[in-house]
Amino acid sequence: MKCPFCGADDTQVIDSRVNDEGDSIRRRRRCGACDKRFTTYETAELHLPQVVKQNGTREEFKREKLRLSFTRALHKRPVPTEYVDNALNHITQKILSLGEREVPARDLGEMVMHELKMMDKVAYIRFASVYRSFSDVDDFSDVIRDLDLPLVNTKRSSADDEKG
Repeated sequence: MKCPFCGADDTQVIDSRVNDEGDSIRRRRRCGACDKRFTTYETAELHLPQVVKQNGTREEFKREKLRLSFTRALHKRPVPTEYVDNALNHITQKILSLGEREVPARDLGEMVMHELKMMDKVAYIRFASVYRSFSDVDDFSDVIRDLDLPLVNTKRSSADDEKG
């Protein structure tokens, strides 16, 4: 590491500390030539892949955009923020482990649905209804059936017709 004061290559690490989150290291250094001290920070540089949308356009992976999807699906649901953070971490790790430069938006949506399915069934159905563009009640019934939840009979019997 070059000294920012005199430009000498002869610098020495005199102290290293990991930050509270454990994702960077703070190093105190001393220049052998001018004897001045300075601090450097070391962090891992991760390159997340680009997201390829349905129409072929590409955009940077945005963790906050994913968080917004979770927030909308989980609106007024009793799910702690910690669960959302864990889900975002799972998705980010999965994307990194793929080692690809691009990831289809459809795959990202499926990962969100998987996390929501384990987290909250109502949020899962909400997300699925928008993500899969449900057009009628049968689409909801299919998703509920896939969740193995009891399906309320929406058809009225002739006995109900006579009462109503």
